[in-house]
This record gives sequence, C-alpha cells and structure tokens, in this order.
Amino acid sequence: MEITTIKANIEHLALLTPLFDGYRVFYKQKSDIEKAKAFLKMRFELQDSVIFMAMQKAVDKELQEQSEAIGFTQLYPYFSSVTMERLYILNDLFVLPSKRGLGMGELLLKKAQQFAIDIEAKGLDLSTAIDNPAQKLYERLGWKKDVDFYSYNWRTQL
Repeated sequence: MEITTIKANIEHLALLTPLFDGYRVFYKQKSDIEKAKAFLKMRFELQDSVIFMAMQKAVDKELQEQSEAIGFTQLYPYFSSVTMERLYILNDLFVLPSKRGLGMGELLLKKAQQFAIDIEAKGLDLSTAIDNPAQKLYERLGWKKDVDFYSYNWRTQL
C-alpha cells in the first residue's frame, strides 16, 4: 500500500466529493453530494482554497494500478494586518473511517505545514472541538493552543 499526497484540482472533483460529503456528515450535516460537488467546484473555479488529498495506490485483481482518495484537508487564506502576512485556516481535515489510525491525518497536516513553509506564509490556524482527540496529534506536530485570545462568532439571522 503506497500513500501519497497531492494538491487537488478540478480534475479531482469526482474523487474529492464523496470525502467532502463524508466530512460534512461527520459534523452532523445531511448528505448532499450534488451540493458538495458544486461547493468544491466553486472553490476550484474561484481559487479561494487549497485542498490536499491523501491517495492510496493499490493493484486490483487484473493487476491494474488504481488510486483511491482516502482523506483531505482544505485551507482557506486570510491575512494579518498587524504583521502584514498571509496565513491559512486549516478548516477541514477528514480521513475515511476505515483508514483512521494509519497516520493519514498526520500526513495531511504535515503536507499543509510544508505548503505554508514553501509559500512563506506566517502559518496555519485551526479551531477544534474541546473534546476532539486529535488535539494530541496537533500538539505533537508543533501546533500551540491559543491561551491569549477568546474566539467569538457572529452569524446573520437568515
């Protein structure tokens, strides 16, 4: 089993859509493949996010090589006016339930970190649930818990 990470583009939409839908279902949203596909297609067309996918290469019974998308992470850019630098929000991280515990989340996080280094971004930010067990992984990979700032949200009443 060979695992690689790739930067996704619109040609990967069919592979990525079920993962993205699975991510949303994990967060208690109703499955909607068509809406998920349209959302991702718009991200690619507007170039307003960066998506990395974990791919597993396998050989089928006819000895043909096949690749399966088994996880992804999606980054959204934003900027710090204070430091005048670009950052990214690591908004989505998902690995197929059958592939969890094999290091795929770590692989995707490291890919995102290397991307930030390569483009000379200030860094990456993420928010997670207080009880998310992935916090141990984040901290092991050098992520620091923010203890200096509170997070607030405001939503329209649509």
